[in-house]
Amino acid sequence: MNKNYYAILMAGGVGSRFWPISTSDYPKQFHDMLGTGDTLIQKTFKRLNKFIPTENILILTNERYNDLVLEQLPLVKQDQVVLEPAMRNTAPCILYASLKTQKMNPNAVMIVAPSDHWIEDEDAFAKDVKMCFDKCEKEEVLCTLGIKPTFPNTGFGYIEFQKGNTDVLKKVDQFREKPDYETAKEFLAQGNFLWNAGIFMWSVSTIVNAFKAFQPSQFKLFADGMPIYNTEGERSFIQENYSKAENISIDYAILEQSKSIFVLPATFDWNDLGTWGSLYDKLDKDDNRNAIVNSKVIAEDAHGNMIRTPKDKIVVVDGLKDYIIVDKEEVLLIYPKSKEQDIKKVLNTVKEKFGDQHA
Repeated sequence: MNKNYYAILMAGGVGSRFWPISTSDYPKQFHDMLGTGDTLIQKTFKRLNKFIPTENILILTNERYNDLVLEQLPLVKQDQVVLEPAMRNTAPCILYASLKTQKMNPNAVMIVAPSDHWIEDEDAFAKDVKMCFDKCEKEEVLCTLGIKPTFPNTGFGYIEFQKGNTDVLKKVDQFREKPDYETAKEFLAQGNFLWNAGIFMWSVSTIVNAFKAFQPSQFKLFADGMPIYNTEGERSFIQENYSKAENISIDYAILEQSKSIFVLPATFDWNDLGTWGSLYDKLDKDDNRNAIVNSKVIAEDAHGNMIRTPKDKIVVVDGLKDYIIVDKEEVLLIYPKSKEQDIKKVLNTVKEKFGDQHA
């Protein structure tokens, strides 16, 4: 394996749209959402570990998930777990991890990848990432993977690349916010738009220089810790300073300002597994198009449902169509798939009425 290849695995999110399975104490990346025997973070780690050395994979997560990370990823040592003492979006934690990496290996090229995505063809994924790594090693550029859209999705941001560009890696014109349906249809008709999967590659020197140029105060805050990163003094420095960081995403902080971004249209199937509906799309279905995880189901006049329970629980469903049915100890959710985006609101109502212990 190439000793200059590194990964930052983003594992700090809560995944509230997967409530009640995903909770703030035990979020979705630590669950076996697909019923495969591996949790999402385990699947992602194994995918990256095929071409990135084990010791070069850093796990970026919140302090409260430290023990979960070490329990689920036994190959990972404590010094590979980069802990956020406060929630400050993606830019500060990426800068922090990048500076740590730069101190370890100034020649590093890295991928920043979410821990909760579904990717089927892992060999194609590795090939795409290595192609971006090659460009990042030779040029001071930022690279991202874009997903060829299959329908006018309003739940993703889009990447607009130069029209008529025949290069494999295409120059990015701009990143576009999540569109309404009509705008999304226009994007697809134009042909030079890709879904933004939130997977990024760059050399450590390029991303650090980008922060220095576009986020100077943020850069100084974290660069002041360079002498003690990867030493015993690092933790106290981060505890004292991390909460001072601006709450800003990598998209706003860097990507929307840089003029040297390239996108590679991905050659693999991808799903962000952001909702119960997206999980349903990727699971095997029975004859009535019901997707079933862990349950033993008897279904009468029941079609298109997402059903998940504890292992081997018997579920009898009659007359339900296109519902999410999730049973978890003290919570049972029976909710229309068409309203899945409202599960966040339901969760807030549950907190108000019954307290945070179920959230």
